[in-house]
Amino acid sequence: MVQLAGRPDSGVVTRRRFAIGGIVQGVGFRPFVYRLARDLSLTGWVRNTTAGVELEVQGKDAALAAFERSLREETPPLAVIASLAAEEVAPCEETGFRILGSAGGASTIQVAPDSNLCSDCLRELFDPADRRYRYPFITCTNCGPRYSIITGIPYDRPKTTMAGFPMCPACLEEYHDPDNRRFHAQPVACPACGPQVRLQGSPHASASQPGQSGRGENAVGSAVELLENGLILAIKGIGGYHLAVNACDHSAVQRLRERKKRDEKPFAVMAADLAAAQRLALLNETERRLLTAPESPIVIARKTRDCPVSPLVAPNNGWLGLMLPYTPLHHLLMRGNFEALVMTSANVSDEPIAFEDDDALERLGGIADCFLVHDRPIHIRSDDSVIRVFQGSPLFYRRARGYAPRTVRLPFETPPLLGVGAELKNAICLSNGREAFLSQHIGDLQNSSTYDSFRRIIGHLAGLLEITPRAIACDQHPDYLSSLYATESGLPVTAVQHHHAHMAACMAENGLKGEAIGVVFDGTGYGSDGTIWGGEFLVGGYDGFRRAGHFRTVPLPGGDAAVREPWRMAAAYLHQIMGTDAFALDLPAIARQGELEKEMLAAMLEKGINSPPSSSCGRLFDAVAALLGLRHTVSYDGQAAIELEALAEAAEDDGVYPYRIGEAPSGSSAGAVIASGIELDFSPMFLKILSDLADTVPAAVIARRFHGTVAHAGTETCLRIAASTGLERIVLSGGVFQNRILSDLMYSGLVARGMQVYTHRLVPPNDGGIALGQVAIAGRRN
Repeated sequence: MVQLAGRPDSGVVTRRRFAIGGIVQGVGFRPFVYRLARDLSLTGWVRNTTAGVELEVQGKDAALAAFERSLREETPPLAVIASLAAEEVAPCEETGFRILGSAGGASTIQVAPDSNLCSDCLRELFDPADRRYRYPFITCTNCGPRYSIITGIPYDRPKTTMAGFPMCPACLEEYHDPDNRRFHAQPVACPACGPQVRLQGSPHASASQPGQSGRGENAVGSAVELLENGLILAIKGIGGYHLAVNACDHSAVQRLRERKKRDEKPFAVMAADLAAAQRLALLNETERRLLTAPESPIVIARKTRDCPVSPLVAPNNGWLGLMLPYTPLHHLLMRGNFEALVMTSANVSDEPIAFEDDDALERLGGIADCFLVHDRPIHIRSDDSVIRVFQGSPLFYRRARGYAPRTVRLPFETPPLLGVGAELKNAICLSNGREAFLSQHIGDLQNSSTYDSFRRIIGHLAGLLEITPRAIACDQHPDYLSSLYATESGLPVTAVQHHHAHMAACMAENGLKGEAIGVVFDGTGYGSDGTIWGGEFLVGGYDGFRRAGHFRTVPLPGGDAAVREPWRMAAAYLHQIMGTDAFALDLPAIARQGELEKEMLAAMLEKGINSPPSSSCGRLFDAVAALLGLRHTVSYDGQAAIELEALAEAAEDDGVYPYRIGEAPSGSSAGAVIASGIELDFSPMFLKILSDLADTVPAAVIARRFHGTVAHAGTETCLRIAASTGLERIVLSGGVFQNRILSDLMYSGLVARGMQVYTHRLVPPNDGGIALGQVAIAGRRN
């Protein structure tokens, strides 16, 4: 019951109209308003519009004051108010408070993300007396699918994939009862009228595999038995299919790796509840809060010493990607006799996650032994979000289900724009006014299926938000599929330098204006001088930048081959220091290669053949990982750096190696003057690493010293730039800042020296945040 407060009741009746924007549809907002008005004896109405929610309330001043206070402070769990405008209007004759039908108009709506199962629905799910007992699609206004099932706005049942499931009388009664938790809950259903689950065998199963079929509770029970027996299941979820297997069954995990063609990249696992999760990983308070939050992301947490999952789940890695059940179907499956399930995106290699039934059966038939499917369509695919905790706060690795397409508030107005992101870890961004809507993770735009998904998500999100872009922002790299999409669109195009976009994304999400120092460390980005950048110190803002410093360039022998084979980078760095003598060194990174291969690589480096220069920080990590014998080739992006970080965690902080900070040469490219700046040279570090290897210094100690060296050198470079520019604000961006040790050391070192340091919290530091920076820069230019 709302307590009345404010000035004494004057007896005067006043009427107010409210226009509310944000995440206010499909989250129980209208029922909340209805109950609030009723409890305060106010009359009026509330309705959905394409801009959010509109309402009028009428009553005495004290009641209206209490209404507005509660409206701002007591919103439903999934609601987010981004804007609230109020005005007085003329009172009218009416009785009671009504919920009206939706109204059309210009759209500025924000769409609710998909949410995990709430505690009320979970209790009902396992209550034998409840009519939805063990029903895999139980939901209410406070939980369940939203973004993945919406086909249009306003958010009403006919514009969701639930349109094909007419409600039974019992569900209709709940749906129309303002006092019921399912009042106007668009996905509401029950076993009598809603979607159904079924188990079916793989279309490509061998004759030796037992046939499986079943519906409803029998299907779920049979699926649990199959998982307990080590079989691989494809399971249809909210935003797509997962491939699941018993995470503690070593041979089952091995079969999944072989069939999925995923040699070593870590799998995510699902534990039944928080207590079970704590047997697998050492969880701090923030990690526990994230796991149990409505968004229910995958949280990367440190494994327990006796973690029972198979070592093949996350090979050579002390961390585990962990999540809890977030759908009723997951909760039912997790009642099986296993500690945890591998729950990984259902795809092959680098293809997008499968979400349409026929496509899933075709693409996953050679991987899954059986399929647990249902007949509620998924309208748009969405992977699980992935988060790691940094400095006590979330840091995204992948932003998708649960968070997309939540808005990021920009520090200035933009026209309607589309940012199409980069090639790797692609996500797109639509902006209008001060709102930027970042899509879910799309993937690497290196095949036709991911590019098709990219185009579909652009169309879906633009249609849902009713944003028609007037211009497109893309990466300067002319051959990215995202850049080609922009140039073929027929709209004005703003090409944004890759690392400038990284810097702008971090500035935008932190609400920064003016200029800052941008430290952008990543693997690859097309530089303004035509070389490959990746170890960058920029000065500027949204209007432009200058390259104030960078890592000394080193050749990438073989181009992309050097990314896949870190030993090439080790050879390139050593060749830069000692010439062809590097190939005579008795190091695993060199010695294990064939003579012909070494001769070819030496010739490439000597003559500069297919060896583009790069300042990449990512390739620096690769080189050191190869020198330490960790990784000569990689099977997924960032593998060498991840394993180098894991090795470094086994040693205490042990000082830094020498390095040089000098003046970079100036030059020009394509008519653009490339100003001279600071050049950070790690050649002295490599010589000392060779000395440590000869002295049999433990590899973990060398790895720790390397991390300390990069952080110390980066900090010193920032301080020099700050001294020359007078700037004290520093933003850290780029995929290398997913590295916990480096990030902690640089952040702490800069803060200790009086710098204001800003990091990513709302979008990933990797290329998944690039599109936000693109629209921020293009918005200023337009």
